[in-house]
Amino acid sequence: MEIRIAGIVKESVVDGPGIRYVVFTQGCPHHCPGCHNPQTHAFDGGELKQTEDLLEQLGKNPLVRGLTLSGGEPLAQTEAVLQLTKGAKAMQKDVILYTGYTWEQVLEKQKKEDALKELLDQLWLVIEGPFLEAQKNLALPFRGSTNQRVIDVAKSLASGQIMEYQFS
Repeated sequence: MEIRIAGIVKESVVDGPGIRYVVFTQGCPHHCPGCHNPQTHAFDGGELKQTEDLLEQLGKNPLVRGLTLSGGEPLAQTEAVLQLTKGAKAMQKDVILYTGYTWEQVLEKQKKEDALKELLDQLWLVIEGPFLEAQKNLALPFRGSTNQRVIDVAKSLASGQIMEYQFS
C-alpha cells in the first residue's frame, strides 16, 4: 500500500522510549504555529513509498524496539498507517503515534472510521494534542508543549478514561 511520507529516521532515541524507527507522514491539517516539522504540512509534498518496503527496512535492525509514526498528521493516512502498525506488531515491535488531535477528538473520529478503531487497538502510546508555542517545554519527555499528553492506549480504551503513561 502507498503512503506519502516526509522522511524516515532509522534509529531515533528522541521519538519515544528505546531505539525507534520513525516514519514522518506527509500532510497535516493542523498547521500549529511553531511546528517542529512545517515542511510536512503540504498534502502533495514528500514522496510516495510502499508500506511493505518500510516494514522490510524496519525488520532489518534487531536493536529497534518499535515504530513511531509522526508527521505531518499520521491520522490523515489511517489505512496506510494501519498497515505499517500491523506489520510492526507482527515483528513484536511496539508502536507510538503522534497526532495533533486530542484524545477526545481521536475517539470521536474512530466512531466514523473503522480503520482508526482498528488502529487504536494496535497502538502502545499516543502522544496527542496540537503543539502550543506558548506552552513549549523542552524538558518534557517526547513532546513539545505542556498541553500534550502521552496516552497509554490499551489502559485508556479498557477503562474508558484517559490514562496517561508514566515514564519511570
